[in-house]
Amino acid sequence: MRDTPLIELAGVTKTYGSGSAAFQALRGVDLAIDEGDFVAIMGPSGSGKSTAMNILGCLDVPTSGEYLFRGVPVQRLSRDQRALLRRRHFGFVFQGFNLLPRTSAQENVELPLLYRGESAAARHAGACAALAAVGLTGWEHHTPAELSGGQQQRVAIARALVTRPAVLLADEPTGNLDSQRGREIMELLAALNTERGITVLMVTHEPEMAAYARRIVRFVDGRVASDVTNHAATPAPVVAKEPA
Repeated sequence: MRDTPLIELAGVTKTYGSGSAAFQALRGVDLAIDEGDFVAIMGPSGSGKSTAMNILGCLDVPTSGEYLFRGVPVQRLSRDQRALLRRRHFGFVFQGFNLLPRTSAQENVELPLLYRGESAAARHAGACAALAAVGLTGWEHHTPAELSGGQQQRVAIARALVTRPAVLLADEPTGNLDSQRGREIMELLAALNTERGITVLMVTHEPEMAAYARRIVRFVDGRVASDVTNHAATPAPVVAKEPA
C-alpha cells in the first residue's frame, strides 16, 4: 500500500476576482510531495507557481479542490488553525532576506521562538544552534549591514530552521545573490534536505539552481506541465561550512 504523501494537491484551482475580471491562476493542479523530497518549481511569470506555493504554505486557500497535509484537508481548517499549522510545520525563505536591519543575526533568528512564547534561554540556545547549522557560528551579534548577501540569506535560513519545520518553502532564495553565493546557498539547502530530512520546496527561474533538486515541476498556464525526477541532482556537501 502506498504511503500517504506529506503534501497532496488534488484538482486545486484558484481564481482571483469575479465576472469578466476573473483570473484563474490555477486550473486543476494535482501534485503529491513525499516527506524528504526536494522539489524545484519552475515556470514563466504568471504560470501559477507562486500561487501554488502560497497555498502550500497556508498563506492562501484554493477556490476549489483539496489540499491535504499529512492527510488533513487544510482548506477545511479555520484561519487560526491554518496559522498554527504554518507556524509548527513550515519555514519560509524569501528572495529579499526580510531581516530586521538594526537587529543582530541572533535576534533575527530568535523571532519565531519569541512569537511562540519560549523563554529567553530557549530562544538563545535555539538561535545559536540554527546559526551553527548554517555555518555562522561567531556571527551571532552582527547586524545585516555587517553581513554579505550570502551571509544574510544564511541568517534567513537559520530563522526558518529554528522552529524545526517539516517543510522549508524557498521563494527565489538565490535571486539577490551572485552565482557563487547562490551555489553556496543551494548546497546548504541540499545538505539540509539530505542530512536532516527536511522537505524543500523551492520556486526558481534558474536552471542551474533547480539542478540541485531531486524533482523539477514545471507550471504553464496554471497547470502542471511536467513533473520529472532529476537523476543528475547536484550532490550536497556537509551542512556546516564556512560562510560566504
